Amino acid sequence: MTSECFVYIVLPGETEFVTAGRFQRNIDRHGIATGRFVYGKSYLSRENAVPIDPIELKLTNRTYETRLLKGIFGALRDASPDHWGRRIIERYFGSPGPDELDYLLYSPDDRAGALSFGLNQEPPAPKRKFNRAMELEKLQAFADAIIKEKELPQDPDAQQAQELMVGGTSMGGARPKAVVEDDNALWIAKFNHPDDKWNYARVERTMLELARACGIQTAESKLTTIGDRDALLVKRFDREYTKTGYRRARMLSALTLLRTEDTHQDRSKWSYVLLAEELRRISAQPKSDAPELFRRMCFNALISNTDDHPRNHAMIAMDNEWKLSPAYDLVPNMPISLERRDLALECGDMGRYAHAKNLLSQSTRFLLKPKEAIDSIDEMEQTVSGLWYEIACREGVSEKDCETIRPAFAYEGFRLPIGTAPAAN
Repeated sequence: MTSECFVYIVLPGETEFVTAGRFQRNIDRHGIATGRFVYGKSYLSRENAVPIDPIELKLTNRTYETRLLKGIFGALRDASPDHWGRRIIERYFGSPGPDELDYLLYSPDDRAGALSFGLNQEPPAPKRKFNRAMELEKLQAFADAIIKEKELPQDPDAQQAQELMVGGTSMGGARPKAVVEDDNALWIAKFNHPDDKWNYARVERTMLELARACGIQTAESKLTTIGDRDALLVKRFDREYTKTGYRRARMLSALTLLRTEDTHQDRSKWSYVLLAEELRRISAQPKSDAPELFRRMCFNALISNTDDHPRNHAMIAMDNEWKLSPAYDLVPNMPISLERRDLALECGDMGRYAHAKNLLSQSTRFLLKPKEAIDSIDEMEQTVSGLWYEIACREGVSEKDCETIRPAFAYEGFRLPIGTAPAAN
């Protein structure tokens, strides 16, 4: 079975899509999917043409092939829905469910990055404009219905809410979200679940502010209240407002940079150390980006963010040069063990172990001198331990929630003598 589509891109400095090339996906009789991509001749002739992926899909007239990610090139997969987005599209799509190409085609124009997809050689007109008047209460109610597997309303307002929820389907993570416009910017509205263990919106806002206090570049954010619940608005760093429309940054996830799958079976390739090497290949500012990645790795260890998977790290290029994106999706998790916690990516000689000595073991790969790395960890540990509660209170996290998340910060095992902690799971 063979299916295909055209790939569109918004070039640096522009706001309209042009056709970059053609993507074809074939599934053989054994169920093995092979993806093929070729740039269009007219695109290659453009003076301002840029590669979709500067490593895997360079600007040449060759036909590229892949069998990774079910036959979807990583740079294309980055523009397709996350877990939450797939769930929305599956409800929107009906039965029979969508295949991998459908996820690309049915995602909205405002997906992550600068790509879009369609069946015609010429890019279509934008499907919709952003609605400033849409009430967040309706979006939250729609998200609740999806989570509880309820029947969706059929009235015009619900249809409009559904279209906006589909608009938030490719920005990473499994939590309900939608794209909204405010103050000449696009924001991801991230909604709390009715049965959350704590106020995720206020806690995530606290982590973004705590990371800034640690010298980490984070996405801009703000809180809003919807009825009796809070929501977090995170400003999109892959968009830049102009009078003629939004400029779009190309975007590559760490999953793509590492040339790996997003399944636990491929987890051996998930590595901060390897990511630092790949980052140094394409970053225009590796001497600042590599140490920044080191700080984020350490910060995740210090707040017990053990779900720091490769789709939660990205490189962006608003112009021709690539750089590390601002940090996003920073949330503490509540592991049982007080002695040992593991990150999602390997972070040193001892694998995924979130321990100070392990974090330091490969610090030179992040372009840091040993003393620089030691000082960085020491300062961040002091900041996290000393400021998390103050910032949480400032951001309106309840005393009950503070007590719930307290064990996440600078946990006991972070400095435990090596050899006394239990083995990894």
